[in-house]
Amino acid sequence: MKTAFHYIQEYLIGDFDNQNQIDKERSQGKQIHPYAKHVTRDFNHRIHGLPENFEGSFILEESYYQYPDKELEIKPLLFLFEHVLDDQVRLNSMQIPDTWDKADVRNDNPDLSFHFQDLKPSDRFRPAIYYFFGDHFKVNAPNDLGNGMRFTLIETLRKDRLEVMELLEKDGQRLTPYDTPIIYERIEDS
Repeated sequence: MKTAFHYIQEYLIGDFDNQNQIDKERSQGKQIHPYAKHVTRDFNHRIHGLPENFEGSFILEESYYQYPDKELEIKPLLFLFEHVLDDQVRLNSMQIPDTWDKADVRNDNPDLSFHFQDLKPSDRFRPAIYYFFGDHFKVNAPNDLGNGMRFTLIETLRKDRLEVMELLEKDGQRLTPYDTPIIYERIEDS
């Protein structure tokens, strides 16, 4: 029987963007969200020194954000997913070793690899639990960043659609420039 751990990769690995959301906003006269794209791939085969019988799953997510009249933001993210229960998966955000420039942390970079012993969990993002409901995952994971700052990851993941809200707040005031999720649609399987 497949568990949530097996489905999470099927849902996340591939290429996604929110071009349809942007086109709709522009047709209504105002772009609210940035153009955003995720390029996500399995990464276990590029981690050297994985312990024998390692049961987690590393994925590398390249995230690109483009607001009108602003420079492209590049945010590569390394995640470790772990089985919790048949309907739950834990997401751990990992620190990318600082020996790599973020522009080089791309799935298509043949030289990119990390050593397991160099990987450490993010000191800013605590683990989050994704709950599986048979055809979709949900997560709502608040993180206190200190000094009145709070980051909350709110997602609904479906096989071909990711609804992602990364809510940043300072003293209860929203800093994220939009209040609805970015709607990513699958544009290509890996």
